[in-house]
Amino acid sequence: MQIRKILTFVDEARSEAGHGAEPPLRKVASVAVVQNPFAGKYQEDLSSLVDASAAIGRELSEIALNLLKPFPVESYGKGAVIGLAGEQEHGVALLTTVFGNVIRDTAGGGKAWISSMTKRASPGATIDVPVAHKDALYVRSHYDGITITLPDAPLPDEIAVICVYVNRGRLNARVGGLSKDRIQGLDGLI
Repeated sequence: MQIRKILTFVDEARSEAGHGAEPPLRKVASVAVVQNPFAGKYQEDLSSLVDASAAIGRELSEIALNLLKPFPVESYGKGAVIGLAGEQEHGVALLTTVFGNVIRDTAGGGKAWISSMTKRASPGATIDVPVAHKDALYVRSHYDGITITLPDAPLPDEIAVICVYVNRGRLNARVGGLSKDRIQGLDGLI
């Protein structure tokens, strides 16, 4: 798929409620704005989008990984904003396991499924992409997200595909649940 543009976002929090953070909480997102070949028409078979998502995922995850450096990936997420001439299903097709496995592999592995969000919107859209720990969904300290605004995307016949990496849990997380040092990593849950 042809990429019209790449957008990147870095959100780094260094303190919260007067408490400094070491390391800081860095959330990064990389976005590929691509042409939607099915905009304005119904297409039963969306496998071409699924197949194309691997290459998009490789490029986006490498960009996101570089934005996160020098920190390792602890959480991840994915998303898509579909232009108004497309269907939400077109964005979902670009975020299936094919895309997810590339994000997971680039992050150094992961057992948990990857949280996601898709929606249809016009240029200037804002989307909240959820994230969770890459090895265990029940690590409550890592339930978070990143809010990004796409200044001139997606056009009606485009899709903005999003990869998100985060280096740690929320600042001052203290509501209990499984801690990251107790992850078993067997089933992606605990």
